[in-house]
Amino acid sequence: MTQRATVDMWFDPLCPWAWMTSRWLLEVEKVRPLDVRFNVMSLSVLNEGRDELPDSYKELLAKGWGPVRVCIAAAEAAGPAVLRDLYTALGTRIHLQKYDIEDPKLFQEALAEVGLDPSLADAAHTDARDEALRASHNAGMKPVGTDVGTPVIHAPGPTPGETVAFFGPVVTPAPKGEAAGKLWDGVVLVAGTPGFYELKRSRDLGPIFD
Repeated sequence: MTQRATVDMWFDPLCPWAWMTSRWLLEVEKVRPLDVRFNVMSLSVLNEGRDELPDSYKELLAKGWGPVRVCIAAAEAAGPAVLRDLYTALGTRIHLQKYDIEDPKLFQEALAEVGLDPSLADAAHTDARDEALRASHNAGMKPVGTDVGTPVIHAPGPTPGETVAFFGPVVTPAPKGEAAGKLWDGVVLVAGTPGFYELKRSRDLGPIFD
């Protein structure tokens, strides 16, 4: 029997592209021997002090502290495994149902859906857990650098015990079935190639949520 590998993904609930990648990874789990663990990064942390950003994006980042703080509070209350279902609960509301990220119902409903106390939603408005948030963020971003965002993935490398970390893939719509598995095979192949850094083209489609 093939031993299952663990793959870590770092997400910010705000990012639609990270959401697409997460849905792809859940498909990959069905056709390849791997298990995905979800971890929190923060676009608000990543972009601190970047005054050159458009005002509209700065406003979004100011609001973006809430979702990641709630995720960290949930992980502290119930263990990091809860992030898998909580991310799905949050992402469904943010990206599919178009909840306002400042709507308290967003957090309360998502927390209740995964069996947690809805009062953890209060974590959105306090910096009490920001040290833990930054630690999670840094653990994900350090191996790939700060000139990328989310999604970030850490996966087993070609050598036993080795880990490869990379940004992406950015894909829409999320492949399903064996198509998801083939994309995974290719991503791991190029990411595990020494000296390989970038493969990119301009996007002509936005996220396709299906």
